[in-house]
Amino acid sequence: MAGGGEKTPASAAQTRKARSLHGSVYGRSSERLKQGACTFSPSVGSSKDSQQQLVTPVQPPKSADSRSSPCSSESLGSDSGGAPFDICMSANKCPIVKLNPSLLEINRDKRRERELSKDVFQLQHLRPGMVLLKRFIKPNDQVKIVKVCRQLGVGSGGFYSPGYRDGAKLRLRMMCLGKNWDPDSCSYSDTRPFDGAQPPTIPEEFKKYVQDAIQASHEFLKQRVGAVRAMEELPLMSPDICLVNFYNSSGRLGLHQDKDESKSSLDKGLPVVSFSLGETTEFLYGDFRDEEKVSKVDLESGDVLIFGGRSRLIFHGVSNMKPKTAPKWLTDETNLRPGRLNLTFRQY
Repeated sequence: MAGGGEKTPASAAQTRKARSLHGSVYGRSSERLKQGACTFSPSVGSSKDSQQQLVTPVQPPKSADSRSSPCSSESLGSDSGGAPFDICMSANKCPIVKLNPSLLEINRDKRRERELSKDVFQLQHLRPGMVLLKRFIKPNDQVKIVKVCRQLGVGSGGFYSPGYRDGAKLRLRMMCLGKNWDPDSCSYSDTRPFDGAQPPTIPEEFKKYVQDAIQASHEFLKQRVGAVRAMEELPLMSPDICLVNFYNSSGRLGLHQDKDESKSSLDKGLPVVSFSLGETTEFLYGDFRDEEKVSKVDLESGDVLIFGGRSRLIFHGVSNMKPKTAPKWLTDETNLRPGRLNLTFRQY
């Protein structure tokens, strides 16, 4: 879910608001949220007031390890000289995916599969329309997803650091696939406003992972609620949008809804399918934007969370990351930076 820094509050009262997760998203005040202010995520409806509070995201500085500087209130563009953010510590450690693996890679994969052969994925029915598939993404596929995201992320339309007009930065790097989500207007488009870049397409293999997860969820639900109810809880979905977010170990996400997709998609309850890779995070979800009334569940590397149907518009967020919980084999083979890589698939 390494990221940009936050704007330094100008007063003690602002400091308390920036540090409070309850009723806020990345330091945005609860009062602005009540007014419908837009967050980093395609979640809250836009308004004239909220659009005036946001700035089109700027590119991160060339040093991927340094914190981004707050943008000025007049800035509506990007740092065209900034290098794309690399989710891996070294490009040499995170190479482009090879179509024909070497014998060394094949033998290494076989050893890893033997080590993890007893780690069978499990499904949990969290609530109507919400299923968690624990350890669903196989180790080989987790490595491949990281490498593909890294490859796309350093190219045109890759990872950048979203921010607000007043200079506050979000604790994440974001890349959109399929369609671009614009935090300034809380809407989707075919190009990125601040640099005109077209978002990369969703890799076909990623779409297959999504379909496999939905199918496994249906088979699971059929045994619990029957075939008809299973389809009602989680309607079929063909993803044409994916938001890829990378959160550093201090990243968090205030309670929000994902509701910037089309009215047809939302009315049908087409599910959001979320992949978690890297460090474990505590995920919050509930019917209200009230942290004291939410449920919590840990999302670990390889987990897939699906919510649709009656749960499509739940409030959800991330309260904290759990440092040094990423699988060692994943970081060894990809050199993924400390943090969490999160892919959320939707159908517009």
